[in-house]
Amino acid sequence: MTLNHTDMLVITGAAGLVGQNLVAELLRQGYTNLVALDNHAGNLAILQRLHPQVRCVHADLSEPGPWEDALAGAARLFLLQAQITSADWAPFQRNTLDATKRVIAAAQKHAVPFTVFVGSSVVNSVADDNYTRSKRGQEALMAASGLPHCVARPTLMFGWFDPKHLGWLSRFMAKTPVFPIPGSGRFLRQPLYVLDFCRVLIRCAEMAPSGAAYDIVGQEDVTYVDIVRSIRRAKGLHTLLVHLPIWFFRLLMRTYALLLPNPPFVADQLDALTAGDYFRGISIKETFGVTPTPFAQAITETFTHPVYSAVVLERWT
Repeated sequence: MTLNHTDMLVITGAAGLVGQNLVAELLRQGYTNLVALDNHAGNLAILQRLHPQVRCVHADLSEPGPWEDALAGAARLFLLQAQITSADWAPFQRNTLDATKRVIAAAQKHAVPFTVFVGSSVVNSVADDNYTRSKRGQEALMAASGLPHCVARPTLMFGWFDPKHLGWLSRFMAKTPVFPIPGSGRFLRQPLYVLDFCRVLIRCAEMAPSGAAYDIVGQEDVTYVDIVRSIRRAKGLHTLLVHLPIWFFRLLMRTYALLLPNPPFVADQLDALTAGDYFRGISIKETFGVTPTPFAQAITETFTHPVYSAVVLERWT
């Protein structure tokens, strides 16, 4: 199970937030044989442009096809694909559950020796929305697969290539003189720097701790409003923050969802924000030897990198 830098590593959902950062970090650490699978042609093209040495495969993982043979000879599989947001259940069924069944079958066929599965902290959440239900179902599929694997469950992530969450907040803030905050904004968050998470994933692949499940949380507690202020400071903006009643903020989100087919945020996510969850996680330094990046430093790196901070991924329509 020893992993060498020339071994073939396959990444599904490689063109998303985690995948793009994982590829960059794997290459930085000297891994040279990467295969990236994703169904988003535009974002996969971005990955290929940034890293021409990576083999990129455009594929709908929920459907059978030649992509299944891309797993032949893989030393490790990073299973990342999942639907993040939608007003309807169907995309979660297709892109999270159906796709995972196909990927598991391909990994079984080609006897992939170890899989690093990216779950989500929401499986331990009080929230009950489409994303939460789909991630619980996805983790159950992985548990029943019989494949040697470990599970890494992250909290809310931020970093380079973020088309939503903090990335969207930063771009919206740069375009408007007024930025709305739901209620007091003092909702406790545990934002996880995606590069720290990717370093954990790589250590999981190297250690191959079969049967292990790790809750990976941001190592600093930060309120939502302080996150917004940190972004504003890092980008040198002077946007005015305006606090709105939560009921009114929810109404705005529901109206926005009616006007846009794929809104960046939906009312379910506001409910998750205000649910009061607090996640307990492992020490990534003690468990994996990964030193957490201080939040302020991570925010600065995210929004000031000379190349990656200017790249914006396309969102699913």
